[in-house]
Amino acid sequence: MHEFGITENIINIASAKAGEAQAGKVIQINLVIGEMSGFVPDCIQFYFDTLSKDTIAQGAVLHFELVSAQLRCRNCSTIFSPQDTLWSCPECRGQSVEISKGRELYIESMEVE
Repeated sequence: MHEFGITENIINIASAKAGEAQAGKVIQINLVIGEMSGFVPDCIQFYFDTLSKDTIAQGAVLHFELVSAQLRCRNCSTIFSPQDTLWSCPECRGQSVEISKGRELYIESMEVE
């Protein structure tokens, strides 16, 4: 259900930015979503279709760019993609890692007319 609130924010931000640009309509919203963000594009799309009715964003196309998870080893600084549930460094086998990519959720750009 957290997609509901996020989708409301997406619509509010897009509407505000379109208003600043004196646009009459939002045509497309380009979103970046990390695979570890916990957000599901299909759910965002579902809520967007409902919540954008009677707004400047009604009918806009959502484009999702999905970002794969990327980890960084705190021991040797190796950057790698996790394999399933294996989160140990492939270089030094260390298990002290941090997520460097994959938690993103933001509006990258949008098209208006």
